[in-house]
Amino acid sequence: MQRALASFHDYLRYERSLSPHTVRGYGSDLERFLDFASTYLERERSSLEPTELDSICIRAFIAHLSQRGLSRRAQGRALSAVRAFFRWAAREELVRVNPALGVATPKAAATLPRHLRPREIELLLEAPEGDSPLRLRDRAILELLYASGLRVGELVSLDWRDLDLAGRVLRVLGKGGKERMVPFGKPARAALSNWLDVWQQVRGKCPNPGNEEPIFLNRSGARLSDRSVRRRIDTYVQKAALTGRIHPHTLRHSFATHLLEQGADLRTIQELLGHSSLGTTQKYTHLELDRLLEVYRSSHPRARSQKEIRS
Repeated sequence: MQRALASFHDYLRYERSLSPHTVRGYGSDLERFLDFASTYLERERSSLEPTELDSICIRAFIAHLSQRGLSRRAQGRALSAVRAFFRWAAREELVRVNPALGVATPKAAATLPRHLRPREIELLLEAPEGDSPLRLRDRAILELLYASGLRVGELVSLDWRDLDLAGRVLRVLGKGGKERMVPFGKPARAALSNWLDVWQQVRGKCPNPGNEEPIFLNRSGARLSDRSVRRRIDTYVQKAALTGRIHPHTLRHSFATHLLEQGADLRTIQELLGHSSLGTTQKYTHLELDRLLEVYRSSHPRARSQKEIRS
């Protein structure tokens, strides 16, 4: 079984070109499944074979996760990993059929992504004050995240060769190794140009810079990590006195929501975000519908109670 898992990880990493973070997530869920299966089947884990793991075992695993208090979303992620493994195993003829196909996905409660209103965005973008190189870098990070809707992993992987400052467009390699072109606005171009003016000062601190020219650098001149971006955003969220949980993906959600509110169609937003399925993008229609309902209920006389109208 361990040999099959190792081959599956190679498939995810090299054939599907999934990010290391995603591969680790699949691996963690599958390790948890095998630990459970070993106990459930009363077998040594090292002796388990893919053909022994049937749909009953998988359903029992999901029930076990529920009993341990894991959310339905976490249960669904674990089931997705198990399904992917057995789909691959069936293709490789390690099993005859995918036993996870008939297992229903736990239905998670619908949650809407957090997004910032335009005024909150302005406060956040204005938070990095000063003209030091790292402040110019941080301003460019915030401007580009909001202007392009990039994932944080996509942002930190950018090199200067991926950017056309004059044309205000960038090329990014998204999930699954899919390339897309993303435009950005004049404020982001100005912030990036200001950062480029001092970029070499910071890059020169790197002892082994190599031939790469990453756009965003840490204070030592090396490529900035996604964790560092999250920490910088936490700092500026606090400085701007914004409430609620705000992270890099919040700027991505805000980008999509504001486009939709200004009349952009879902297909365009899907392309800009790099979603492989329109269904993933359709969650933003719920945000817009909620806003329309709020306006309607607060404005239309027949949407309010007679007591509210008289007062």
